[in-house]
Amino acid sequence: MAARKAVISRVRPVRTTKRAEKSSPATTHNFMERMPSEILIKILSYLDASALYSISHINKLFYQLANDNALWNKVYIAEFNKNKKWKPKGMDEVLLKMATVEVQDQAVGYWKWLYFKTVAACDMNKWKRHLGLISRHTGLPSQTQRVLRNLHVTWELTVSDKSGHEATFELSWSQFFETSVTLCWNGACLPGYQHISTLQLHGVRRIALNCPGLKKPGWRSLMEKLNMETLTKSTQFIGRDRLVELKFLQPALIIGIWKDQHSIAFVMLTLHFHKLVEKSIQGTSVCPYLEPMVNPPFDDIDPEYGLHGYQLHIVLHNTAYEIMSRSFSQLFCRRTQICDGLIQLTAISRTNVSQHVALSGSITLPWRTDALQGAVENCCIMSLTLLDEFKKPFWCVSSPVSIKPEKMPTSYDYDGEDFLIHYQDLDGQLLCVCQKE
Repeated sequence: MAARKAVISRVRPVRTTKRAEKSSPATTHNFMERMPSEILIKILSYLDASALYSISHINKLFYQLANDNALWNKVYIAEFNKNKKWKPKGMDEVLLKMATVEVQDQAVGYWKWLYFKTVAACDMNKWKRHLGLISRHTGLPSQTQRVLRNLHVTWELTVSDKSGHEATFELSWSQFFETSVTLCWNGACLPGYQHISTLQLHGVRRIALNCPGLKKPGWRSLMEKLNMETLTKSTQFIGRDRLVELKFLQPALIIGIWKDQHSIAFVMLTLHFHKLVEKSIQGTSVCPYLEPMVNPPFDDIDPEYGLHGYQLHIVLHNTAYEIMSRSFSQLFCRRTQICDGLIQLTAISRTNVSQHVALSGSITLPWRTDALQGAVENCCIMSLTLLDEFKKPFWCVSSPVSIKPEKMPTSYDYDGEDFLIHYQDLDGQLLCVCQKE
């Protein structure tokens, strides 16, 4: 038998490794991390403030490098030395201090913090003069909305439940009106109404940086801290539609609750423009802004007419449009109408038809969440500004109000149904009669 020929197969070695692409992010990332920190600092020194802030979010290494005092010292000098108008007070003292103290002797991040603080101060000085433009109708700064927008002010709601868990929610939407702004937060993450312990409102001012997708640096100013256990004792039900019920809690807080449930659909709050800029940015994260005490001028009460020269501006609106806006001047209160520190002022006389004001549109309060929307009838928001005889704000209120049917004396001028708006707090109360034709 013939011998079978042996077959020997040769297997060539196959290279299984693949050279990484030159543009691979991982390779570039590792290459950058292997570079000496001195070279990385030199590269970062060519970046501006926005780029430095953005690159600090890459990883721990770049966070440490991008906080280097020498980098931010260079950014600080370049920014404020080139623009004399922006040069803050005390800049010369800062430069003198730099000449005698090593930059790196400061705590890490000091010059970054100083840069942002100086930018904030310069922006505030730039827009502060706009707050001096006072409207003769409202007695309030006429550029409040513009200033808030240009200072990049927003508001955050911090909710604490009874177990101690705390969550902060960014604003869902806001709507500005003549003398107030309405804010709303909604989302499935809001805790149940019965489980809320406290609500905190903070004004938040952000620094304008070009870093899309990142939360910009800023500061928080506590505006309200509300204890729900105390507030629920005076909770008022002000309306409902087919989806939600509205609960009103002082001051100016509406909580929308899904019907037949205890879960919250939204939290709505209205802020009056009086000192709103200062309250939103000049407090701290734990202490609200305190208005300076101003001694009122000597008030010589007229022996016959008592107090006079008061002015009232009132706006009725909802979350979408203005229903009514009107100013009433030369209001007075006779001596006999001053009782227990309260004064009685009449802006519209029921018997004087020429003083009556027509309302624009229906009195409803539209609401919306990410998925649903609706409108609650016979409910709106009232913003009231009462000025004293020196044209200074005396009583300022922004609050939701409901209108309720009221039996009034027969009028030959109108034959419709009468409704009453009644608002009351510790400082005063307002009564307003509306009539549907």
